[in-house]
Amino acid sequence: MNGPARAFWLSSPGLGEIREVSLPDPGEGEVVVRTLYSGVSRGTETLVFRGGVPVSQHAAMRAPFQEGDFPGPVKYGYLNVGVVEEGPEQLLGRTVFCLYPHQSRYVVPASAVTPVPSAVPAERAVLAGTVETAVNALWDAAPLIGDRIAVVGGGMVGCSVAALLARFPGVRVQLVDADPARAGVAEALGVGFALPGDALGGCDLVVHASATEQGLTRALELLSPEGTVVELSWYGDRRVALPLGEAFHSRRLVIRSSQVGTVSPRRAGRTYADRLALALDLLADPALDALITGESLFEELPEVMPRLASGEIPALCHRIRYEGDGRA
Repeated sequence: MNGPARAFWLSSPGLGEIREVSLPDPGEGEVVVRTLYSGVSRGTETLVFRGGVPVSQHAAMRAPFQEGDFPGPVKYGYLNVGVVEEGPEQLLGRTVFCLYPHQSRYVVPASAVTPVPSAVPAERAVLAGTVETAVNALWDAAPLIGDRIAVVGGGMVGCSVAALLARFPGVRVQLVDADPARAGVAEALGVGFALPGDALGGCDLVVHASATEQGLTRALELLSPEGTVVELSWYGDRRVALPLGEAFHSRRLVIRSSQVGTVSPRRAGRTYADRLALALDLLADPALDALITGESLFEELPEVMPRLASGEIPALCHRIRYEGDGRA
């Protein structure tokens, strides 16, 4: 056997713990990865932590290497960066990204890891899964040169979308959020910022990622006639009411969903691996460090997760650091 490792488990909604787990010896075509960092995406992971995944979405919400079932006990997560300790020669010693939960060491197929480019620090590479979501959203949204765009919701996903839109030529991009502290993040990303009441209207495209009824309503208000809202929010078990009886029809507005579980039909020739590799390449931009707003040791995660879920620790991506041999 490959020896013990430690993993973070959600024992029951609102309660997490670190468990010791045994690793199997790697088989043909598998790798052993020692984790350096993992990331907590405050939106999705805190929804899981509080037990808010609807029964109808239990299958759709499964992470690639999840163990257990919702609402718990479950081992959940998908932002993991580590070093390959055993495996094929071309991967040995490489820093890799994997859609794996919070665990000190693990064994996965070699095809499940993606090498991190040399220009991307391991500390920043934990953002790859969220930047991949932003890539897919923009494939769905198909922004054009010169578009007027708002991103409503300055969480991890919304900020990732805004960061990528900042590179588009000739576009007007504004990050819209109720928290004035997000202005500093917007500045670091190179986009404008506004509180919801001050946001610029006449938008050709609005990307909505606030996961609030008020945010989606404001997104519709910001559109020009024939404009589109691309909806990235995941509401879990909450219902949303919208003013579709007002100017929605007369202005011929569109609400379109986008979800990272499927590669955008607009890029049907691309694979999941292509999309993730692109996201990692885009992380060479140091401006994206603004999305990492805190760091804790792995052993602190059972105490940190409730504070992230409650908002006591304000966060975009909260990074988890693993020390020594991975046994924090």
